[in-house]
Order: sequence, then structure tokens, then C-alpha cells
Amino acid sequence: MKNKLIYALAAVAGAFSLSSCDLDEFNPTAGDATADNYKTWKGLATYCYSPLATQLYSVYDFMSVAEGGTDMWLCPSGNVDYAKQLIYYDGLTTNTNAANKVFKQAYAAIATCNSVVNNAGNLNGGTADEIRQIAAEAKTLRAFYNLILVTYYGPVTLSTQEVGDVNVNPTRNSVEEIYAAIVKDLKEAVNELSEIPTDGNYARVTKKTAYGILARAYAQGAGEGLKEDGKSYWELAKATAETVITGSAGEQNFGAYLYSDVSDLWAQANNRGNKEALFIASGANGELSDQSGYAKNNLFTYSICKPADCDDLYKTKDNANYYIGRANNCTLAPSKYSIDVFDANWDKRYENTFMTAFGEFSMESSGWYGAGEHYATKALPITRSLRTKYGVCSGDTLVPYVEMGVQKPGATNQYIPVGVWPKGYSAWKGRNAQGLDVYEPDLSKLETNHKNVYVIDYPVDVDDNRFRIVLSKEYKTAEEKKLSPYFTVNIDDFFGQDALNGYDTEYKRSPFDVTTSNPSGTNAYKLYPSLIKFNWCYSGSWGSGLNTKNGDMMIIRTAELYLIAAEAAQQLGDGATAARYLNVLRNRAVRQGKTAPQLTNATESDILDEYAREMAGELNRWALLKRHHAFETRLAQHNKRAAAFFDPAKHYNRPISADFLNQISNPDEYGDNGYGTTANKGF
Repeated sequence: MKNKLIYALAAVAGAFSLSSCDLDEFNPTAGDATADNYKTWKGLATYCYSPLATQLYSVYDFMSVAEGGTDMWLCPSGNVDYAKQLIYYDGLTTNTNAANKVFKQAYAAIATCNSVVNNAGNLNGGTADEIRQIAAEAKTLRAFYNLILVTYYGPVTLSTQEVGDVNVNPTRNSVEEIYAAIVKDLKEAVNELSEIPTDGNYARVTKKTAYGILARAYAQGAGEGLKEDGKSYWELAKATAETVITGSAGEQNFGAYLYSDVSDLWAQANNRGNKEALFIASGANGELSDQSGYAKNNLFTYSICKPADCDDLYKTKDNANYYIGRANNCTLAPSKYSIDVFDANWDKRYENTFMTAFGEFSMESSGWYGAGEHYATKALPITRSLRTKYGVCSGDTLVPYVEMGVQKPGATNQYIPVGVWPKGYSAWKGRNAQGLDVYEPDLSKLETNHKNVYVIDYPVDVDDNRFRIVLSKEYKTAEEKKLSPYFTVNIDDFFGQDALNGYDTEYKRSPFDVTTSNPSGTNAYKLYPSLIKFNWCYSGSWGSGLNTKNGDMMIIRTAELYLIAAEAAQQLGDGATAARYLNVLRNRAVRQGKTAPQLTNATESDILDEYAREMAGELNRWALLKRHHAFETRLAQHNKRAAAFFDPAKHYNRPISADFLNQISNPDEYGDNGYGTTANKGF
């Protein structure tokens, strides 16, 4: 390993690892930055984590690769062709930016992991236990990056290069060889890792992390028909998942945890150090005074719609929304299947996944009245023109939903919920001498027991005037809509053929609420149910602008192991055991006073549907459909535009990076996975 290069990379590790968990452990200085110095080596080990928070789990690239082109996600009306290469397989090639970047990020990270693993036996300083633990972390991360490559790109090169080495004439390894290497790394890591993270830092991988990745790897490899010592990977996936779920004492093992109430899983207070997380990408902390070098997560801006498009109804401008943040991308919307798969009558996962009711905020407690955040400035009289345009009849005034405060901790301003204004509360005190409405909001009336201000209890009461727009899962007639003070949009109306769109599973591309009294319709067609799992609202979560957030991303969590155990059992012909694991997740998602329907003999369709309910948007849907060979059937049902372009001869793998192919001497021999830019497919 090159001494100068390890010094440079250790310094970079310091820059990129400044997280809420302080992954930066070493600021190297000239003189001791050599390959055999323990502190330098330990500093380099932090760099193995860098792609997680700086790229893969903070920007849109990997999300579009891992969720796009499935049955769950479409482009909304406002961005009908954004990332169409990955969402619809339309024009997907080696130069497609996201797939190109993800390949390079994973491939480069493996070289760093190799450098850490290979030099663990040549160190001056550090105890044997410390070295073994950190080397095992690097093995775990190497296995994870290799799993990304083999899952999304197929039989690529199993790289053994260290940092600074260049292989200009690479050859591909078989899928079997790559999975064998992944399993070897993870089995060794399971034995070497502690249940307690290095330096008490929850952002570091531990034993439960290695088990979680191993279960995922076995499940993914099972889709390739792999075996180990005569056992199918499905058997091994089930056994590995059950090891963590039950342990030897009938309790969850290695510090793994499953919340008994799904609303606690997504509670804002539980984002940092979430007990259900097995593996995280640690976000920055906006309360710190120095944020230079921090990765800013903007995933929520792609998955949330812009209620300000109905600007005469939703008064807050998009670039001044201190409640939901600035929605300046709006490119990833759920398919109709993603909505219909939920039975919201009993399943709280619906509103913990999608925001479908959009209210305004006030800032009485902060004194930001000059910027228009006063309660009175957000109160909106329902005029005759609004009634006509939006089909509302009930009520006379729309009021704010949530009270937001502002903290100035010395770095970025933090906008935190002070509380929710109670339904039915009126701050109106009459009219002054000029005939203007007077409001005197009483902050003591605020409800402060909300776990997540983006989670709106389902269903929204018909007379609730705290919301401007409600996207209704149940179809409402025009007369039923008039019973509410808010603008009601039927989710079913978003989908179907129109003059510009021949696919009836797509979002309509023009107003669908044209009436005699409203001949131009509204901008409602640009709205959609919005994924909120990556939108955070607590002190420290706001980034340098309203379009970035800083929360922790869960890469693997315990619920996924229940799903893998169920999936493997079903594939092994044991639908009863599969049902038992799925019922655990259903029962913790049930709303008070309801009973979750219980499965008795789970089918493959049940497995795919339960993954959709539990893991929507969590960057695993494409991999799931790949291992079940389900693209052809699922796309034909739920994403017909993608089905029209999907070619099973090549689209079961993403294209090899054009940049990678341009840097090697044998691109034609290596191949691009059949995308037509090289002479051969490559395998």
C-alpha cells in the first residue's frame, strides 16, 4: 500500500466522516502516516464508510437504481421523463449517470476495504482485539459493496486490488464466485465482530450488521439458484434470519430489536440511534457549528410533491416551507399498486409511509411574523371563488395545522415542531374596527404528543379545517367532497389514459378536474402521495437549506429479517411458517381498535405485497423483483410504460459503467451486460 496515498485518503476520511456519530477518528499528521501505523490505518478504515452517507444513501442515484424500474414507482405528471432510463428502461445505457456512478462508488470502496483488511497484520500499535474488530468491519463493508455490484450488475470482477493499484485488464468472476467471497467475508466477520460498536459509535457495523447482510446475501443468491455444501441459499437465508430473530434463548439476538408499534419505528425522536436498525448511513448534525465536509441528504425532495402548486389554496411558497421543506425535485411518485396494496382501515404503515394530507404551519413562538409565518397570515378564508374552483362547500376558514419553532444552535437554523393545533380550536377573536379578522392563538393549547408531524392520522376527519389538500384513498363523489372544508382529490383520479399518455397505469399529464364551473381545472394533477420516510424534522436534522436534511438512513433493519425468513420459508414450501413471520409485522402495524387480517398459508404474492407495505422506498424493491424473476409479470400489471421497454435479455442487470469501460484496455472482451456499446455482453 502506498504510504503517501494512505495519508491522503485518511485525511479525506476525516473530511467525509464528520457525522452525528463522529466517524472521524484520526486526523493524520506527516511523519506517522504510513501503512503500518495503527492510527493511520484506523483512520483509513473510516473511509470504507464514506460512500454510504456521502452518495449511496443521500442522493437520488442509488434510489433510482434500487427502486426504479419496478412495480412501485413512476414519474409524476410534473416530471414525466425524469430518470426515465431507470424508472422505465427507456434509453438505459452505460452512460446513464446514476447506474454509472453507483458502479464506480461500490467498486472504488472495495479497494479501500481491501487495503484495510490486507494490512491488518502489519501494524504498529493497537490491541489485537481492536485490530480484529476494525478489520472485520472492513470485511463486512467489502461484502456489502460486492453484494451491490453482483445484485445490480451481475458477474463483475471480484476485485482484490488495494488503493492505488490499477487493473487495466480485468476479467469477470462468476456469480457463484462472487457470492462465495461475500459469504466468506461475512462468516468471518460474524465471528470477529463485537455486539458493541467500535468506540461506542452506533454508526459502525457490529455483529448484527454482518448477520443482516448475510441473510440478505443468501436471499439474493437464492434467486440465482445457488447452494452451499448441498444446502440451498433459501435454507441458509432462513436459518441466518432466524438466528437474529429468535436466538438460542427465544429472544432477539446480538442487540437486534423490533419495535412493537410501527409508529415508534418512524418517530422523529427515534431517528438517531434507531433500535431497529442493523446497519445505517449516518447523517450529519445540523446543530454543530462547523458543517464543512458534511454530506447533505436531499432524498425527500425527490419523493415529496409540491402542495404550493395549488398556490391560491396553499399559501406558503415552496422555497419558504419550514414545515415539510422545499420540494424542488418532485420526481418519484408511487404507482397505484403502491397505494392499493395497503388496507388503510387497519394498517398504520400507510400514513407512516405516505403523506396524503397537506396543512400549513405557523411560527407564533419564534416571532417570524415579518416573513408571513404569523397564524393570522396563514388563516385562509374560503371565498366563493375557492369554493367553485376546488369543489368545497363546508366551513369558512382554513387554519394552520402545526406550530413550528426555530432554534439557532450556532450553525444551521433548526426548525422544530412545537406542537399541533388541536382540531376544532379557534384562535379567531372577532373583527377589528377596520373589519379585519383578529386572531390571538394560545400556544398552551398546542398538542405536543405527536411522534411525527409528517404522519397525519388516517382518515382525516371530514370537517378538519387544518388541512388545505387531502388525497383520498377512498373514492369520494363531488357531493361528498363538498362536506369538507379542504380540497379533496381522489387518488384514483391521478391515473389513467389521457391525450398525452397511452399507459393507463401512469399519472395523467393534464388537469383531470375540469368542470363547467372550472373549465381549466386545477394543478392537482401535479400532486401525488408522498414518501416521507426520508423527511426529518427535529433539532439537528435540517441542512444548510430547506432542500437538505441530515437524518440517519436505515440500510438494513430487523423487520427485513422477518421478511427474509418468511420469503425463504415460502420458497421452501412452508407457507404456514412464512405467514407466521408476516403476521408479526402486520400485528405491530394495526391501528388501535382494529385487528390485522392474519395469513395462514403465505404465497409468493403475499411475500411481495408485504415487502411493499413494510419496505416501500427503502432501496430494495428492484433486488427483490430480480431474485423472484418477477419483472415481466409485475411490470405488466403495475408499470406498463416500463413493461413496454423491459428486455429480459439485458435488463435483469444494470449496464456496466461507461467510465469503467473507458479506463480498461479490454472493454469489448469485458462487455457491458448487453447494452450494445461493446462487442460482447461479457458473460
